[in-house]
Amino acid sequence: MNIYDKAHDLAKAMKESQEVQEITDAMKLVDADPESRRMLDDFRQRQMELQQRMMSGDMPAQDEMEKMEKQFDVLSLNLNIRRLFDAERRLSVIIEDVNKIISDSLQHLYGPGQQ
Repeated sequence: MNIYDKAHDLAKAMKESQEVQEITDAMKLVDADPESRRMLDDFRQRQMELQQRMMSGDMPAQDEMEKMEKQFDVLSLNLNIRRLFDAERRLSVIIEDVNKIISDSLQHLYGPGQQ
């Protein structure tokens, strides 16, 4: 068994999954509305900036985090953006589940007493 072949099979299955198709469909709807696209782009830009700051150890102030949450709530009122967020969340769960399956399969290597 070639692990890389299995990884490519998994990548293909994910690309062809209903969850990825739902993201693609939702993105088309968002892209068709320039105002929705602009709002989403602005949110994602601010989100990326905050994540980069956090990764460098610069924790944003509470009011910045609350502002992002409020912006997310406002964006979620847009049905097409909410559809996109929901589809992305479902795909994220799948990715987390796959990561857990892989990690659990190696737990015996690093379990108690294996240090």
